[in-house]
Amino acid sequence: MVGLYFFSPATAALAAEGSVPVAAKKDDATTGLVLNGDAKCTACHDEGDGPELMAIGKTRHGTRADSRTPSCISCHGKTEKHLAKKGTVKPDITYGRKSTSTAEERSGACLACHQKDAKRSHWAGSVHDARDVACSSCHKIHVAKDDVRDKRTEAEVCFTCHKEQRAQVSKPSHHPIMEGKVACSDCHNAHGSVGPKLMTRDSVNDTCYTCHMEKRGPFVHSHQPVDEDCSNCHNPHGTTAESLLKTRAPFLCHSCHTTPHSSPQPAVLAGPAPAVPHWSNGPVITQGRACLNCHTQIHGSNNPSGLSPTPQRLFR
Repeated sequence: MVGLYFFSPATAALAAEGSVPVAAKKDDATTGLVLNGDAKCTACHDEGDGPELMAIGKTRHGTRADSRTPSCISCHGKTEKHLAKKGTVKPDITYGRKSTSTAEERSGACLACHQKDAKRSHWAGSVHDARDVACSSCHKIHVAKDDVRDKRTEAEVCFTCHKEQRAQVSKPSHHPIMEGKVACSDCHNAHGSVGPKLMTRDSVNDTCYTCHMEKRGPFVHSHQPVDEDCSNCHNPHGTTAESLLKTRAPFLCHSCHTTPHSSPQPAVLAGPAPAVPHWSNGPVITQGRACLNCHTQIHGSNNPSGLSPTPQRLFR
C-alpha cells in the first residue's frame, strides 16, 4: 500500500517529549510519518490536524519505496521561519487560492522534478506560463484523484478559465468531450508546445489528422483551405451546424466562392443560359446538402472533373 503509516501521531508526540528511543526521533532520510524526511512537518501536521494533507500518502508523491519521491520541503521549501514560529508564519512556498507565492515559485517546485519530461519541456514562455498560471492552478497534489488527470473530469478543470469553450461543447454538433470520449489533452498540451494554440502536434492539421486520417491525403485535387487550416471551416469545440462547420453550406462555401456559384450578374442573365444550372437555380444549392450534393469530396479528390483544373472541382 502506497504511503502506509509506520507509527501513529501519538507515537510522534511521545517522540517530541523524549519518551521514545532517540533513534525514533532522529530527523534524517529514514524518519517520517508519511514520507521519508517529513518528520519536521508531521510533528504538527498529522491526520488529526490536517487529514487532507495526509492524503498525499495515497498518491505517487507519497510512495515511500521510490527514492525519487519528494519530501514536504521539496515543494514547500525549508520553511525555517515557519518551524521556529510554530506555524504563525507561512511556509516559504504556499499553494491554493490564498497563496502569497508567485506562480513562478509554485511552478518551479514542480519543474525541479518534472521538467525533464518531454511533455513539459516547452513550459517556459508558453501561454499558461506567460499568464501566471501555475501547476497548482490545475493540479491537486494532496488528493488520491487529480481531476485534471482523468479524461472524464479534465474538461471541468479547463472550463474554469475557458468558459467560451464550455458553451461551445454544449452545442448540437460537438466533439464528445462531455461524454468522456475526447479530452482537452487529446488536442492541446497545456504545458506548452511548438504548435499554435498549444496543439499537441506542430500544426492544427497534424493534430486533427491523428484521428481524421482519411482527410490527410495527398490528393490530386486539393482544397486549399483544407491544406492551410482545418479551423478555416470547422470549430472543433462545437457549433450549431452539422459536422462542426462554422456555418452551414452554401453560406460557408460562399464565404470564398462568391462567383459563379452566387447569384448571377446581370450580364450573365442577359446572355446565353449558364452551363451549370445551379448558378441561377436557388433551391438546388440552398436545400438538402447544398454544394455538397455534387462536391462530396470537399477535403480533396483524386477523380477528374472533366473540366479545367482551374478552378478545381472536388467531385465524387
